[in-house]
Amino acid sequence: MKTLTFMRLMLTTCLAVLAASQSLAQNIDPKRDALIQERFKAADKNGDGKLTLEEAKAGMPRVAANFDRIDAQKLGYITVDQIKKMAASQ
Repeated sequence: MKTLTFMRLMLTTCLAVLAASQSLAQNIDPKRDALIQERFKAADKNGDGKLTLEEAKAGMPRVAANFDRIDAQKLGYITVDQIKKMAASQ
């Protein structure tokens, strides 16, 4: 019984360490992501969930400066998730 309890404790600890290391590896920052979300919403003037270069220039100039890099698929717009991903990679 003690061995089973010890194994459960070890498994729980390993899972907690794995979850923590994944969030560090992904560079998750809830405050940064919330700020990006807020600024994106203000810049997305037509509310379509997409930011054009013009919208980015008017409301998110740092994003506009990196627009081509973020819009890797060359769709002519970017999403908030793409901006968050770029921010996390830096």
